[in-house]
Amino acid sequence: ALAANDIVTLQAGQRQMYAPCITLGAGTGLGQGVLLWCNGYYEALPTEGGHAGFAPSDEIQMELLRVLHARIGRVSCERILTGAGLVSIYRFLRERGEYPESQKLAAMRGDADAAPAITQAALVDKDPLAAQAVDLFLRIYGAHAGDVALTVLATGGVYIAGGIAAKMIAAIQTGGFMQAFNDKGRMSPLTQAMPVHVVMNPRVGVMGAALVAARLAKDPDRT
Repeated sequence: ALAANDIVTLQAGQRQMYAPCITLGAGTGLGQGVLLWCNGYYEALPTEGGHAGFAPSDEIQMELLRVLHARIGRVSCERILTGAGLVSIYRFLRERGEYPESQKLAAMRGDADAAPAITQAALVDKDPLAAQAVDLFLRIYGAHAGDVALTVLATGGVYIAGGIAAKMIAAIQTGGFMQAFNDKGRMSPLTQAMPVHVVMNPRVGVMGAALVAARLAKDPDRT
């Protein structure tokens, strides 16, 4: 259902026809699904992969894991790769004290919905602390997407959807998202061959539902 201008390609890769695809969408939660070719179209399979455990890949991410684990216990990817997760990352970095907090963001302390302000401060105001938070968020996001892509062998394509990615597209294109996606050791050549796209159309869910409804209308006995 998506047109060419509905997506931004981060990595062209070498798409394998009819191969599995994955979609991930960070927003209020971390949605995650698998697309498998079946009977002439891709069948969407839901998962709860967003609740997989967070796997840190460097020292600062290990420190983040320790801090969050002390606060909430088990740390799933969804605890980090959501709007609320971005706020948690920001607070973690603020407490580390590497960069000072701006007065604007300091006024929002205690606001659970501070993610849009943090994103704007990072991408528009060039606030160092907010920019560090967004960069860490995107590196974790990219690493998780790469892990899922390896799990499913998603040589058909990786589609990053959800409200957050579209708002951060400039940072995704220039930051550490793809570096983390492809930082897979001896498996890096495999992930580097996978097409990776960001879905920019916010109506993608409705569009997909419409396709399913059209198929069911043609085959009402299908379950």
